[in-house]
Amino acid sequence: MTRDMAAPRYGKLSITLHWLMLALFVGVYACVEIKGFMPRGSEARGLLMGLHGMFGASIFVLVWVRLFGRLKPRPPITPKPPAWQTAIAHLMHLALYVLMIATPVLAWLMLAAGDKPFPYFGFHVPSPLAVDTDIAKKLKYWHELIGNAGYWLIGLHAAAGLFHHYWVGDDTLDRMLGGRNRS
Repeated sequence: MTRDMAAPRYGKLSITLHWLMLALFVGVYACVEIKGFMPRGSEARGLLMGLHGMFGASIFVLVWVRLFGRLKPRPPITPKPPAWQTAIAHLMHLALYVLMIATPVLAWLMLAAGDKPFPYFGFHVPSPLAVDTDIAKKLKYWHELIGNAGYWLIGLHAAAGLFHHYWVGDDTLDRMLGGRNRS
């Protein structure tokens, strides 16, 4: 299929994965924020961190499906945006993919270095590192730094979609929605 003959929107799998991963991100960040209100060592705090890890690991698993899906031609934006906007969009998507891959990997390494298990739906992912609390602290710093940057990346990504939809009037957002395109 050539670029000119591409579908007007993403396929159902891409659309479903996009919105499912948004829901998982909401879960990841909600667990972290709510955890702050729970007493240290409480069962509720432990549950929230377990869910946080499960949601994050699920993002890591699904991101590879999304990356594989990017091998397929993407629907073009109509009307075509200026080259500088396309370049920024590519950088934003790259940053989001780094977030979805690096953050769970750093969590896994952080837990391994801290001598803590990394459970995922009942499976324990083997530890690739020797126990080292200093390394665990450094990995935690980077995990949290990239995770905090995720708030901004996701917010800017959403704002760009809304900007294109309501201000520019192109079909950037419509391509990722399951309904009909605007006429």
